[in-house]
Amino acid sequence: MTLDTPNTPTANDAPRAAGAVGVDGLGCHAGREVMLEAARKTGAGETLARYAKDYPAGPHDQPQSMCPAFGSLRVGLRMRRTATVLSGSACCVYGLTFISHFYGARRSVGYVPFDSETLVTGKLFEDIRESVHNLADPEKVDAVVVINLCVPTASGVPLRLLPREINGVRIIGIDVPGFGVPTHAEAKDVLAGAMLAYARQEAEQGPVQAPRSPRAQEPTITLLGEMFPVDPIQIGGMLKPLGLAVGPVVPTREWRELYGALDCAAVAAIHPHYAASIREFQNAGRPVIGSAPVGVDGTADWLDEVAKVCNVSADKLDAAKAAMLPAIRAALDGAPIKGRITLSGYEGSELIAARLLVESGADLRYVGTATARTPWSERDREWLESKGVEVRFRATMEDDIAAMDEYQPDLAIGTTPVVQAAKSRSIPGLYFTNLISARPLMGAAGAGSVAATLNAAIGNRARFTEMKDFFSGVGEGATGGIWPTTKREVG
Repeated sequence: MTLDTPNTPTANDAPRAAGAVGVDGLGCHAGREVMLEAARKTGAGETLARYAKDYPAGPHDQPQSMCPAFGSLRVGLRMRRTATVLSGSACCVYGLTFISHFYGARRSVGYVPFDSETLVTGKLFEDIRESVHNLADPEKVDAVVVINLCVPTASGVPLRLLPREINGVRIIGIDVPGFGVPTHAEAKDVLAGAMLAYARQEAEQGPVQAPRSPRAQEPTITLLGEMFPVDPIQIGGMLKPLGLAVGPVVPTREWRELYGALDCAAVAAIHPHYAASIREFQNAGRPVIGSAPVGVDGTADWLDEVAKVCNVSADKLDAAKAAMLPAIRAALDGAPIKGRITLSGYEGSELIAARLLVESGADLRYVGTATARTPWSERDREWLESKGVEVRFRATMEDDIAAMDEYQPDLAIGTTPVVQAAKSRSIPGLYFTNLISARPLMGAAGAGSVAATLNAAIGNRARFTEMKDFFSGVGEGATGGIWPTTKREVG
């Protein structure tokens, strides 16, 4: 049985709903402003306005990142019993599926193809609706996620008119255009927030399915933001002396975990850019805590905030600090980082990673993040700036490279093009996503996790200089594989 919402169009209504598009064959080449204006005219104005408020772009232009939709796609693909369908240009879908499988997706990505005719007449919406009905098997999935990419969003394909539920399977339709969502880190929040909103409404209506894991007896702290699997365990150890327990990590790995995430004493915004998710937690009456338990100062401040929000007694707080802080200090002292560093990335965890490097002894001069400044990153910004570190939000590749040229670090940590630029200058470089954010950062486990890698990279600077001298001129000018057009003499 199909359970449609009252505003769901019939097969005859769908062409009218999506066919009001004033754009015939609009393509990605049209440019950001043209796509934005088209999307506003075709019904996505409210969504784009919400994105602009949740993920403000200023003062810099949109930073360089992989396609933002990858963030939402990744969230869906990592969840059990969740089917994900893309609606977009074939070239975009190919790239997104390729990168998804590169990062370990273990299931197929659905795709609804289209051409100019099906896009403009509304047939694409009917095809999406049919695919959703075909996938909505309650024996196999709890939810079906449909993601509009740039062209369907700009052309007004109305995913909001899909059934809310089919045969007990939840239907989540979201627009994630590259011209409306700045980074893939924030696109993770687009889907996580939409799922939390749906789950919160379910919980408000009556009993919901219990999480797979046994429910903690103590009040829990939900963790917001993808992190290394050891980090929630470390945080759980910090919370135990306070009489608290660690809750689910959002984005979750299964739909039923969303209920457990909402049923918490407080939310720790480990990654501070999850604006839509934070809004849903606040709508549920849950307080939100910024920053993260990294290093000695970060852990002490974070425990203070948790104790304050959760009304934990002073003696329990002192016991928790006594149990955790000496071990973290010992780990930091046992693995110091020696050298000047610049750090940048687009994951949203750059500021907490920067705090850890500073407490590890690194001479950190600059940290850039592609995500926006939020109230939940303020404590980290203030702490870093008090240590003389330049902090830049919505940092572009050009910002990161300019900082590297200004500060002349012994090591540049950043995105792939920043690392490439560093190595061309004989400066060792490390990719933030794979070598920093994919390691533990919290507690004693995080304190010594990156020192060996960073010190080894810093120690390689002489080798970079030697290699640059040896290969001097190779790949440049006439050896670069690109030859300028010159006049040929006629003999």
